[in-house]
Amino acid sequence: MREFSVPAAVTVPDDLTLTDKIWSNAQDHGDVVQFRRPGPDGWADVTCREFRDEVAALAAGMIAAGISGGDRVGLMSKTRYEWGVIDYAIWAAGAVTVPIYETSSAEQVEWILADSGAVACFVEHDEHAALIPELPALKNVWKIDAGALAELTPAEPDLAAVEARRGATQAADVATIIYTSGTTGRPKGCVLTHRNLYSNAENALFNYGEVLGDGGATLLFLPLAHSLARMIQLAFVHGRITIGHTADVKNLLDDLKSFHPTIILSVPRVFEKVYNGAKQKAHAAGKGKIFDRAADVAVRWSTAQDTGGPGLGLNLQHKVFDKLVYSKLRVALGGMCNWAVSGGAPLGDRLNHFFRGIGVTVLEGYGLTETSPVTNINEPGLQRIGSVGRPIPGTTISIADDGEILVKGPQVMKGYWNNPAATAEVIDSDGWFHSGDIGELDDSGFLFITGRKKELIVTAGGKNVAPAVLEDRVRAHPLISQCVVIGDQQPFIAALVAIDEEAFPRWLEANGRTGTIAELRADEALRAEVQTAVDDANKAVSHAEAIKVFRILPRDFTEATGELTPSMKVKRNVVCKEYADEIAAIYGS
Repeated sequence: MREFSVPAAVTVPDDLTLTDKIWSNAQDHGDVVQFRRPGPDGWADVTCREFRDEVAALAAGMIAAGISGGDRVGLMSKTRYEWGVIDYAIWAAGAVTVPIYETSSAEQVEWILADSGAVACFVEHDEHAALIPELPALKNVWKIDAGALAELTPAEPDLAAVEARRGATQAADVATIIYTSGTTGRPKGCVLTHRNLYSNAENALFNYGEVLGDGGATLLFLPLAHSLARMIQLAFVHGRITIGHTADVKNLLDDLKSFHPTIILSVPRVFEKVYNGAKQKAHAAGKGKIFDRAADVAVRWSTAQDTGGPGLGLNLQHKVFDKLVYSKLRVALGGMCNWAVSGGAPLGDRLNHFFRGIGVTVLEGYGLTETSPVTNINEPGLQRIGSVGRPIPGTTISIADDGEILVKGPQVMKGYWNNPAATAEVIDSDGWFHSGDIGELDDSGFLFITGRKKELIVTAGGKNVAPAVLEDRVRAHPLISQCVVIGDQQPFIAALVAIDEEAFPRWLEANGRTGTIAELRADEALRAEVQTAVDDANKAVSHAEAIKVFRILPRDFTEATGELTPSMKVKRNVVCKEYADEIAAIYGS
């Protein structure tokens, strides 16, 4: 068993809770801009003091409405400023936040509210309200867009009642129950305490002074119901980094240009789309060769940073392309963004080197909802591309004999809500959380994820294959949206490939084709394009692990059709069930 530990930088006293930082920020840094919210005249500033006052007033209204300490309160909304106000107000009232993805189905909403025993729920609008079931414990449903926050806020809030609730809350008390996305099975509620979240926010930020600096700002666009986006919001509130919100990813580039973030948080799929979109735009404008050359130089220049530094010739090429190409890409991200954080899935070495090469360093991290969520992250000056970084302070990472990643630290959840059997399956008697992921630790403590324990494919010949290595390489192709590698108990490895529906029209035009993906999935030119991605992926593995056959699927995966979670992870079991006939045809069964 290999193990690496980093001493805690911050420990959380028993009487400290998440709302304490809101109150201390208001007292000591009241005029600092904590949020910028969208309005008719652009982004409007919200200071630390103004945010605290909104939170306190809403908490008073919730207490007056009958919310008691320890009550569970649902929160179903897209990413927006009000999400944070409600989240902190629930805590200030001594209650527990139960986030619900705004894209959840009626069945998922009912399960989460019923299982958690929620007594109230904030929703965004009438469509969400229509999904809320009639449950014995559920007394109130408050609609944000219908003015619920204003209605709940008393003209003269009882702030003494809020202080009493805050004073009665301890670090060990439950702050939130986050239900897992459910890539397999029914979602389980991860019980996270104030200490879990507070410790994670402080320790994850500890070595990020260079990244955040004075005047740091970020634009959050991932769902705040997702543990990663939520933690970034908490951490940046702790660090008084200015936060903006947008939920309309279609307008993301326009929002980035107007907000000017210095750091962004995303999942790999968004970085892939930024790169692929820029590449396709350049090729469509007849500048494809310049872009491809610039991309190659960016990757080689970044790679050289880890191998002794670039030579004079490479440095000169890099400076030329910085003026011609890289600076324009940075403008597309708002013009001030030099750093990014990526999590949720592997980014891929080439894409990581590309972004660092254009002047936007992507720091990959790792964690799970059950670990609040961050356990590891790359840091300025402590980065190894391809890894998810070293453990954050206070965390110990161990690799079990079978390769499973084990975690111990103050961020490990209390357990699964109302499910001691499931808790015992992942937290052993020594306090180790069993992640279900497979990985390796190097001598300096950098963690490399090699796959998921449950997703390891064992071929009929007994070869163990980690699908993520192949899937990441195939998905890096601009025309490909998703890839699912299959072959468990089969004679060879194969893949199901989904075409990117945004990139497909440009491919049609460039190749003189007409028709839909479903109509052209057997087209020789389309298959040849996908084959180049498969060939590239196969270079990373042995012959026995290589993809021998692939099938182009008739459509892309979506959350609405059930193949993706809200955080854009593929539900492998759903895909295999949905396309069972395709799989059977591949293997002749």
